Amino acid sequence: MTHASPVPPVDADEALHAAQVVVFALATLAELRESDTESHLLRVQHYVRALCGELHQNPAYAEALTPAFVELLVGSVPMYDMGTVGIPDRILLKPGRLSADEIAIMRTHTTLGHDALVRAEKTLGRVSPLLTVAKELTLCHQEKWDGTGYPKGLWGEQIPLSARIVALADVYDALISNKVYKDGVPHERAVQILTEGRGAHFDPAVVDAFLAVHEAFRSIATRFADTDADMQQKIEYMANAIAEVAVL
Repeated sequence: MTHASPVPPVDADEALHAAQVVVFALATLAELRESDTESHLLRVQHYVRALCGELHQNPAYAEALTPAFVELLVGSVPMYDMGTVGIPDRILLKPGRLSADEIAIMRTHTTLGHDALVRAEKTLGRVSPLLTVAKELTLCHQEKWDGTGYPKGLWGEQIPLSARIVALADVYDALISNKVYKDGVPHERAVQILTEGRGAHFDPAVVDAFLAVHEAFRSIATRFADTDADMQQKIEYMANAIAEVAVL
C-alpha cells in the first residue's frame, strides 16, 4: 500500500513562503545558466533593501517607498533576469564579444521574461497585482536614465522606480563579482564607475543613495560572497555547456 506524505494545514504565511521558495529556486536555475549563483540573488536583494532605506530619506521618494512596496520589490528581485532562460547557451555563455545579431538576441531577455509573466496571467485567467513589480523588473532593468537603454528606450522617470533601483544593484554586483573569464573589480572602482553613471545610466537620486550606503554594499558583498564551491560549479556548468554547443 502506498502512503501519501501528510499534508500540513494550509496557512497563508506558509503558503506565501512556499511560493517564494519555488520562485527563488527557479531563479537560481536561471542564474546558473549565466554562471551565477543564488548568492548573487541574495546580494542584490540586500543591496536593494539598503538603497530603499536610504532613498526613503528623500522626500521625493518617501511616499512611494512604503514598507509594503519595499517588501514586494525585494521579493520580486529573483525574477528580474528570468528571461535569460530563453537565450541560447551559445550566446549567453560566449566568452568573447557578441556580434550585433547576438546582442540583439541577448537583449530579448527583457521581453521574454515580461511576456512569460503576462502569458501566465492570461492562461490562469487573472492579472495579479502582486506581479506588477516583477513585470516592471523583467522588462525595464536594462533601461537607462538618459534613454539609451533597452528594450523601449525609456528615460528618466518613465522608467519604473523598481527598475531604477535594481539596475544599480545589479550593475554593482556584476562589477565586483568574479566570473569564469574575468575577475571582479575592487569596491572602490565599482563606486567610481557607478558615480560616473549618475544621470546617464542611473537615476541621480539612486546613485546619491548608493554613495551614502556604499559601505553597506561592501559588507553585503563580503557576507554573501561566492565560495570556492560556487566558482567550481560555475566552471563545470560553463565547460559542460560549451562542450554541448561544440557537439551541436
